[in-house]
Amino acid sequence: LDVARDNDRQAVLTVFLIGFGAGQLAVGPLADRFGRKPLLMGGTAVYIAASLLCALAPDFVTLLAARLVCGLGAASARVVIVAVVRDCYGGRQMASVMSFAMMIFIAVPVLAPSIGQVVVLLWPWQVIFLLFAAAGLAVMIWAAARLPETLRPDHRQPLSARALAAALVALATDRQTLGYTLAGGIMQGGLYAYLFSAQQVLGEHYRLGPYFPLAFAAGALTISLSSFLNARLVGRLGMRAISHGASVAFLVLGIVFAVPVLSGGLGFVPFMAIFSAITFLIGLTFANFNALAMEPQGRIAGAASSFLGAVTTLIAVAIGGAVAYAYDGGLRPLALGFVGVGFVTLAVLLVTERGRLFGMQYRPPVP
Repeated sequence: LDVARDNDRQAVLTVFLIGFGAGQLAVGPLADRFGRKPLLMGGTAVYIAASLLCALAPDFVTLLAARLVCGLGAASARVVIVAVVRDCYGGRQMASVMSFAMMIFIAVPVLAPSIGQVVVLLWPWQVIFLLFAAAGLAVMIWAAARLPETLRPDHRQPLSARALAAALVALATDRQTLGYTLAGGIMQGGLYAYLFSAQQVLGEHYRLGPYFPLAFAAGALTISLSSFLNARLVGRLGMRAISHGASVAFLVLGIVFAVPVLSGGLGFVPFMAIFSAITFLIGLTFANFNALAMEPQGRIAGAASSFLGAVTTLIAVAIGGAVAYAYDGGLRPLALGFVGVGFVTLAVLLVTERGRLFGMQYRPPVP
C-alpha cells in the first residue's frame, strides 16, 4: 500500500464521500420508521467495523472497499443529528442549534488533514483508522447513555415503496426545501473546491512545505467562529437575512479574489486574508440553509435529512472534484470556481424566494 501518493489519498477520500452521500439516502426513511437512536447506533457500529478493516487491509482495493463502507456507516450520524434537531426545535431556535452542529460538521473536515499529518509523522498510517474506530466507539457509548429517542410515535412513517415515493415527491416539490438544499450543496461545493485543491494550491503553488497543515487549518477557525456567531445572532436577525447577506458578500469576495488572479497573480498573505473571509461567509450560510430546508418537513424529518444530506454532499463533491481536476499550477480554477459558486447560489436563492431576499416581503403601495 502506497497511501502517501496524492492520487491514492484522493481515491480514498472520494470513495468515502460517495459512500457518505449514498448512505444518507437510506438512513432517513429507516430513521422515520424505526427511530433515530437505533439508526445512529447501527450506523456507528458499521463505521467502527469498516475502520478496523481499513487498518488491516492487505491491499489497496480492500482499503477502498472498506472506506466506502465507512462512508455508508458515517452517514447515519449526519442524517440522525439533523433529524433530531428538527424533532426538538423549529424556526430561528432550530437555526441556532443547527449552527452548533454545523460548526462541528464543517470544522472537522478542515482540521482533520492537519491532525492526520501529525499522526502519520509519529505512527504508521494504520493508526489513523484505529483512531476512527475509537472515536466511533466513544460516540456509541455517549449515545447509548445520553441520547433520548426524539421521534414522536405519531410521526413514525411506514416503510413501503408508496410511502417513500410520497416523501420524495413532497421533498422535491417543496420550493423552500428544494431551493435551500440546492443552495446549500452549491455553497458547500465552494468549500470542497478548496479542500480538494488545498494540497496543490498550498503545497505546490505556494510551496509551504511543513507549514501546509497550519495554513490549511486556518479555514476551520474562521468557519467555527462564524458558525458560533450565527448561533448568537440568528434569533435577532433571522435565517434569511444572515444567509442571504453572506451569499451576496461571498460573490463579491469571489470577484475580488478572481480579479488579481486573472490579471497576474496573488501573494500568499492576501490569498489567506481573502480565503479566510470567504470561509467565514460559508459558515454563515450552512446552518441557515439547512434549517430553512428542514423547516417545512417536521413529519418526515428523517427522509428530509437524508434528501438534504445526500443532495448537498453529491453536489459539493462534484463541484470540488471539478475544480481540483482543473488545477493548472495556479489559482485560476479555484478563483473561477468561487465566482461560479457565488453566482449560482444567488440565482437559486432568487428563484426560491421569488426575487425577495433578506426575508423582505412585498407590500403593495397604499392607495
